[in-house]
Amino acid sequence: MSIYKPLSHNLSFSSLTLTLTKKMSNISKPLFLNLLYIFFFFCNSVSLSWSSSLSLHFPLTSLRLTPTTNSSSFKTSLLSRRNPSPSSSSPYTFRSNVKYSMALILSLPIGTPSQSQELVLDTGSQLSWIQCHPKKIKKPLPPPTTSFDPSLSSSFSDLPCSHPLCKPRIPDFTLPTSCDSNRLCHYSYFYADGTFAEGNLVKEKFTFSNSQTTPPLILGCAKESTDEKGILGMNLGRLSFISQAKISKFSYCIPTRSNRPGLASTGSFYLGDNPNSRGFKYVSLLTFPQSQRMPNLDPLAYTVPLQGIRIGQKRLNIPGSVFRPDAGGSGQTMVDSGSEFTHLVDVAYDKVKEEIVRLVGSRLKKGYVYGSTADMCFDGNHSMEIGRLIGDLVFEFGRGVEILVEKQSLLVNVGGGIHCVGIGRSSMLGAASNIIGNVHQQNLWVEFDVTNRRVGFSKAECRLLP
Repeated sequence: MSIYKPLSHNLSFSSLTLTLTKKMSNISKPLFLNLLYIFFFFCNSVSLSWSSSLSLHFPLTSLRLTPTTNSSSFKTSLLSRRNPSPSSSSPYTFRSNVKYSMALILSLPIGTPSQSQELVLDTGSQLSWIQCHPKKIKKPLPPPTTSFDPSLSSSFSDLPCSHPLCKPRIPDFTLPTSCDSNRLCHYSYFYADGTFAEGNLVKEKFTFSNSQTTPPLILGCAKESTDEKGILGMNLGRLSFISQAKISKFSYCIPTRSNRPGLASTGSFYLGDNPNSRGFKYVSLLTFPQSQRMPNLDPLAYTVPLQGIRIGQKRLNIPGSVFRPDAGGSGQTMVDSGSEFTHLVDVAYDKVKEEIVRLVGSRLKKGYVYGSTADMCFDGNHSMEIGRLIGDLVFEFGRGVEILVEKQSLLVNVGGGIHCVGIGRSSMLGAASNIIGNVHQQNLWVEFDVTNRRVGFSKAECRLLP
């Protein structure tokens, strides 16, 4: 998906997945009625201001507009100092390799007996879904390489139309659902980049070992999609994988991206305690009252208190308020494994570009924009030299907590001999959020401590040898 992320960041709510309605393919109706259905759903489940992000994927959560709220009501403690909660242990301990090129890909065991499924690890979305394509599939949609076969699992069950989730307007989970001809709960996701997934909502177990099996979790079982991988939704929503499985913490270490686009490197993923966590530095998540609903805010995202940005030795003159939600929710800064590039709101992006132009402006590729949002790109094979001229890029969270992008890793190979600073402009996606993408989480342990409402970082060599 762009690799993944249906737009949702731009819609006043969701984590980068713009999820629009797609009419059920098994119901034949006149074109006018289909268009009317899409228009009606869009108008009723999406706010007029929204956020999204290019080449990413997040499902969309609709929020009711409320009167202006003072941003000071957010909990903004910067550095987590409290002792971990005694109840912070996860019910599961699981370690896996993760593949990385443009997205993080996990292979997880699902069903009874288990079938290995490839899923995109997405901290920006809620619904998890797997590929359940029938053996015979219409062209031009080839069957995915790891399609799940429900008939082989004794723990698989469909959600009937009578299930509450098949009703519209679940507060934190607005999903286009309907009742199919078999009286099963049908869902549709239509992503901003033109990809889509649709099928039935189901219940199924994840089997990590003989002694570690989740209860049946609600998932999407895609019968038709334009992608080969499913999604592992890991945000704070009540129907995300971590919420349903009661996971208290998880972490990943993203390896250095290969210089050859499409070639995956191998890193690590943990559910539960990470043996490397002793050196982690934590920032507390910003939290938002349940009653607080703002048009541009995603309350289910991992929102962090970014304070500033440095390039080389220079701290850019960007107001700190740009990185925190204002009264309407604009300016939220989230950590998103499902977004490829980092995206910044206009004020911050303009300052970053101003400094890049000052340092290496004559080398910029004129008129070139990657993914409709990133225009700080360069031709040729001089990325190391240009990186040295620019210097390190640092995202500051205060009290010594920061994400350091070293100068030799500053530029991203996007193919065709072109390298770009891995930062795009959020407004080009219609978004009002700052998003720290996976390209700026390389060689970094990132731990999401859900119980203690904090995110931990630690520099690491993440690439595993074959």
